[in-house]
Amino acid sequence: MLPAIDEIVSNFEFLDDWEERYRYLIELGRMMPPLPEEAHSDANKVQGCASQVWLDTRIEAGSGAPVLSLQGDSDAHIVRGLVALMIALYSGKRADEILETDALALFARLGLSEHLTPQRSNGVRSMVERIRADARRALATA
Repeated sequence: MLPAIDEIVSNFEFLDDWEERYRYLIELGRMMPPLPEEAHSDANKVQGCASQVWLDTRIEAGSGAPVLSLQGDSDAHIVRGLVALMIALYSGKRADEILETDALALFARLGLSEHLTPQRSNGVRSMVERIRADARRALATA
């Protein structure tokens, strides 16, 4: 079970050097429940990531805006940790909240932006855009 995003942010702020943060990110990836094999599909594959990344989005109609539940996976340990961070940030939120949440600002605040390769940074942007597209689609069909 993943910790809440506020707890993750607190833990990152407690860790002084990049190596510790890197290990914590990998640990977050290990905490994610496994993605069912049938969810490792082309439809769930995130385009624009150097590693293999899958995001499975479930949309639940609520009393207000629809709520998105996310599960994910990657074939790379560090990227799996980045997926876990995205899930902690976005899963269980209303679609309109997702569109208002700036994941890239969070990554900069955690010091991840300066330590990720350009390829990984592009992959993060691809994940964010995929989640935002799912949120826009959910709002359009609500």
